[in-house]
Amino acid sequence: MKLVAALGFAAAMLLLNDGVQAADHNEAPGTQMDPAADIADFYAWETADDKLVAAVTFAGLTEAGADPTYDPDVLYGIHIDNNDDNVADIDIWCRFGTNMAQDVWGVQCLNVPGAADADTNGEVGAPIDGGNGTMIFAGPREDPFFFDFEGFVNTTMTGDLMFDPARDSFAGTNVTAIVIEMDALVAAGEGTTLQIWATTGRI
Repeated sequence: MKLVAALGFAAAMLLLNDGVQAADHNEAPGTQMDPAADIADFYAWETADDKLVAAVTFAGLTEAGADPTYDPDVLYGIHIDNNDDNVADIDIWCRFGTNMAQDVWGVQCLNVPGAADADTNGEVGAPIDGGNGTMIFAGPREDPFFFDFEGFVNTTMTGDLMFDPARDSFAGTNVTAIVIEMDALVAAGEGTTLQIWATTGRI
């Protein structure tokens, strides 16, 4: 199965057409104002046992040890096109919520392919079993994106390649992540190529 991953950021409400698409690690001033909705990266891959794993990270450049970013007014979408028409055939929707009495945050994900129920939810920070091999995790993680920003700046200033493969500008910083492991064959349906992208929007 072939995977094509993309990513997106909806700055406006999901149903409006005047949103912008972007993803970054806080480079753009507009996205710095809304870290909960600011997609850092989106990853998707297929495992050897026919699982599709999709991970969306946001609120980049968070100091290690700082609280993760949960916002009940942001809707996170993971969209799967499995018939190569550039239109989502499956939309997975996730939201955070809190039990204020117990001060416990949870996450709810709807429409995960292969899950036992249409609604899968549980506490953040630990794996959530959605049944039928479906697993969900939401919480803080060290940023997996590797980039030598100093080398990039030096390269652009001098015109000479000055990247250091051992220098990671994002090392020691956190993102908040939503990771979903689902049945790849259910997600694919009759298709052989999956296009997958992520969006956020305020509701």
